[in-house]
Amino acid sequence: MDIPLPVLMSQLLLGLVNGSFYAILSLGLAVIFGLLHVINFAHGAFFMLGAVLAWAGLHYFGIGYWAMLLLAPLCIGLFGIVVERLLLRWVYKLDHLYGMLLTLGLTLVIEGLLRAIYGASGLPYSAPAALSGASQLGFMMLPNYRIWVVVASLSVCFATWYLIERTRLGAYLRAGTENPKLVEAFGVNVPVMVMLTYAFGVALAAFAGVLAAPVMQVSPLMGQNLIIVVFAVVVIGGMGSIMGSILTGLGLGVIEGITKVVYPEASATVVFVVMALVLLWRPAGLFGKER
Repeated sequence: MDIPLPVLMSQLLLGLVNGSFYAILSLGLAVIFGLLHVINFAHGAFFMLGAVLAWAGLHYFGIGYWAMLLLAPLCIGLFGIVVERLLLRWVYKLDHLYGMLLTLGLTLVIEGLLRAIYGASGLPYSAPAALSGASQLGFMMLPNYRIWVVVASLSVCFATWYLIERTRLGAYLRAGTENPKLVEAFGVNVPVMVMLTYAFGVALAAFAGVLAAPVMQVSPLMGQNLIIVVFAVVVIGGMGSIMGSILTGLGLGVIEGITKVVYPEASATVVFVVMALVLLWRPAGLFGKER
């Protein structure tokens, strides 16, 4: 098949944009599972809530995009604290299945409430004026907002990796999940640390939701379209692996973009084909630790 180079390069870049969303969403999942051992099926709902809050902030209160980029993750993080304190803390010592079912039920409740309020149709949300227009790359015109999505996502992803893997706070977080009694002996309040970790993970999802609002139609169901793919990304990268989630998210976005050019019919399933092949070869995922 003779594919023009400009078409291939265009799909690679668009795949990188999608991969940026996969990376930041799977990062939040990896943080929560890696440090709390909870399969957070409500991650897509928190992603959607971030986008809905951005839309509501603009249309009801006149709060612009840049302010909501900070306020929405903060609000959803506070909501995450409530969820963790009231619900999740009861399932930490149980099988992972209980946490998954609990967060799945929470997802259905959140989506049902918002569908009753806003309906299932999409709500438009415009990109900020500072990021309007497009840049000429020679082989395509790439909207400036999509460039910003890639830059913002990668910046947050690698800052999170550095925080968890290279700082004393990250060392306390990792140690607290393995041996909480030992960490408490150093004066660290482990339950509060766990609570804030969950809040941070869902705040990442809300941040991705605000980034996605000008790209996708804001809808109560918008998280459903991504969460299954994002779970596949986490499984391929290795459950709980921070860097694995980032690199796998970006890589699968690019693979998906290339597939849309080479064999469009397979673009919706290529991620799951890759997941099956990886699990056959390495059940713990590409960057996961064999137990």
